[in-house]
Amino acid sequence: MRLISLVPHVEESRFRVRYAETDQMGVVYHANYLVWCEVGRTDYIRRFGLSYAEMERRGLQLAVADAALRFLAPARYDDPVVVRTRLTAVKSRALAFGYEIRHGETDARLVEATTQLVALDASRRLTVLWPDLRALLEAEVLP
Repeated sequence: MRLISLVPHVEESRFRVRYAETDQMGVVYHANYLVWCEVGRTDYIRRFGLSYAEMERRGLQLAVADAALRFLAPARYDDPVVVRTRLTAVKSRALAFGYEIRHGETDARLVEATTQLVALDASRRLTVLWPDLRALLEAEVLP
């Protein structure tokens, strides 16, 4: 009998806002939230024992094809931040992730985001995800 979780895995990445990530007003510059989504995504994939760098060495790249962010509150220099990343969809050639970026002490929601990634081969042509990787990832998404 195979038991399945009704709660998808959420990977948490924690860090503090660095001074270089802020703008003249002392708040995090909007483009940095996409970088933080990448941190969450790479941490999520790494838990399978496979880094993005290793995937690329083995001929598979994941390129962001679409991104959406909704800004709810600003993060400021030295704020603790938590990026909560979850896999929301797996297709033969694409993955989708959802993110919640929160203040690490107050748990206030700062940003909600989504990204869609497509699988590319070493020549940067659209390809399919490896069957074993796809099966691992599909097990992470609720039906």
